[in-house]
Amino acid sequence: MEQRLTDMEMLIMHQGHVIEQLNEVVTGHQTIIDHLTRELKVIKEHLQGISSDNRSPSEEEPPPHY
Repeated sequence: MEQRLTDMEMLIMHQGHVIEQLNEVVTGHQTIIDHLTRELKVIKEHLQGISSDNRSPSEEEPPPHY
């Protein structure tokens, strides 16, 4: 009986350690996701700025040799 209790305590300690490790991995991944989300937002804003600067071909002036 004593050995079973000790084994169960060891198992619980091991599971607690594994949960802490998994939490660190998940937290790290969330940090990366947040960073990539911010970068994607900046890229989208940049691309929207570029596309708003472009004129359609019908609005463009013909080159000087025409």
